Amino acid sequence: MTTTFKNTNESRPVHANEQLWANSIGFHNSYVIHKDEGIDAAIANSENNELPQIAVAANEGKFLKLAAQTIGAKRVLEVGTLGGVSTIWMARGIPKDGRIVTLEVKQKHADVAKQNWELAGVASQIEVIVGDGVETIKSLRPSEPFDLVFIDADKKSNPTYYAEAKRMLRSGGVIIVDNVVRDGRVADLSNDDPTNVGIRQMVALIKEDKEVDATVIQTVGDKGFDGFLYARKL
Repeated sequence: MTTTFKNTNESRPVHANEQLWANSIGFHNSYVIHKDEGIDAAIANSENNELPQIAVAANEGKFLKLAAQTIGAKRVLEVGTLGGVSTIWMARGIPKDGRIVTLEVKQKHADVAKQNWELAGVASQIEVIVGDGVETIKSLRPSEPFDLVFIDADKKSNPTYYAEAKRMLRSGGVIIVDNVVRDGRVADLSNDDPTNVGIRQMVALIKEDKEVDATVIQTVGDKGFDGFLYARKL
């Protein structure tokens, strides 16, 4: 059974078992995710500054940290900063001399993110570039390739973000793209919302891309039913 409510783009199903999902993830988080005062302060500061409350969930943030550690990442690119919570998680997973470049379209979001990075003690590791995401990522010419890319921005531009991220990624590097399931709407080919179309176009690129190996992991939790793409450059 589902009901629906309106968000900024389209109706999102509200599943009858969402409370079960939230309770379950809360249970597991209580065992595997330890309190981080810097992240807590960043979330509170973002809310106080009226940023959208759509930062990555704690379990996904912890996954980003572990992914960075697992591949030994030192150079990270993030597309979509918002309040910088996901940036903090990834900064927790790279060495002190590691660097994160993060792209954000809105100056206010970037300003709040900088405050949050100071609160979390990671500001010296992060550079934020403010501007149109597509134009910015196309203009990047890093002196060294990135080890890890996290994409969580306007979904209609995902094909461009993916292609440009791969251009700048080292062999063995990883691209993670958030929100690629969207309550199953991406798989509904009759749904022509630009967000869903952009994600479909991206996975179509990956289907024909012999330079990567990828999977999609569906998730449920306190943010509903969604999923992320994990792609490794060969």
